[in-house]
Amino acid sequence: MKFIYSLEKKLGRYAIKNISLYLIICYAFGYLIAMANPAFLNFLTLNPYLIITKGQVWRLFSWILIAPASSNIFFTLITLYFYYSIGSTLERTWGTFVYNLYLFCGMLFTVIGSFALLFYAFALGGFEPVFLSNNASVLASYFSLFSTYYINMSILLAFAITFPENQVLLFFIIPVKIKWIGMIYGGFLVMQFIFASVPEKFVILASLLNFIIFFFLLRKKKTISIKQMKRRHEYQKEVKINSNISRHKCAICGRTEQDGEHLEFRYCSKCEGNYEYCSEHLFTHEHVQGNRKK
Repeated sequence: MKFIYSLEKKLGRYAIKNISLYLIICYAFGYLIAMANPAFLNFLTLNPYLIITKGQVWRLFSWILIAPASSNIFFTLITLYFYYSIGSTLERTWGTFVYNLYLFCGMLFTVIGSFALLFYAFALGGFEPVFLSNNASVLASYFSLFSTYYINMSILLAFAITFPENQVLLFFIIPVKIKWIGMIYGGFLVMQFIFASVPEKFVILASLLNFIIFFFLLRKKKTISIKQMKRRHEYQKEVKINSNISRHKCAICGRTEQDGEHLEFRYCSKCEGNYEYCSEHLFTHEHVQGNRKK
């Protein structure tokens, strides 16, 4: 996470604010294209074979327009609003840059996964009959599995872990905590991965790799938890509002939180009085006992 926050210092100004809205707009365009002519979607799918052999590089980005399938317009609108709502909440909690990074990592890993599947087919001959038969429709069916479906699942799982006690209305009637929905979807994805075909395993693993990295691998390192991430972003917003007021100050060097976001401050329990120190001097200062230092 320290690496992520160092990136935020350098690239944070380029983060896209309210990115969930832009993602929903992309889905809306995708639904309109599907309503006009579903065959047009074949020109938008993420197909690395056509990208390499035909130079159709737009497919690296156009697949984001293909929204998850929905039965009717009503459920489509509900779905779009739901993902906009939880995405916006995550952005406010994590910060714009971190949420941007989470989404773009999911998209990048999906693209990488599609090429990995293509190279697997050539190197190991996993789909050799498909390539030898030059059956374009069969070939396209493998890569059509790479879509925004699992990207949306990664957003849902991230929200469930960040706000496990939040409630949603199932079927617009039954209040259910989001953590149970996350557990059900998570269990479903695990079972799906176990019994899936090789192409589906590539799709699931690649699309959810951002979730795995952000919430399992990084949490094993004693760096920063999800709750701490939330508190840190809330604190940063307060600092921006009160930019001229220092809330923390080291009793030794006099540095405040305005001298760098990396600085952390703690009170010493062995000192009499409210003496606060930066992490550099917390364990090296002389303890204050009354008017004397020890």
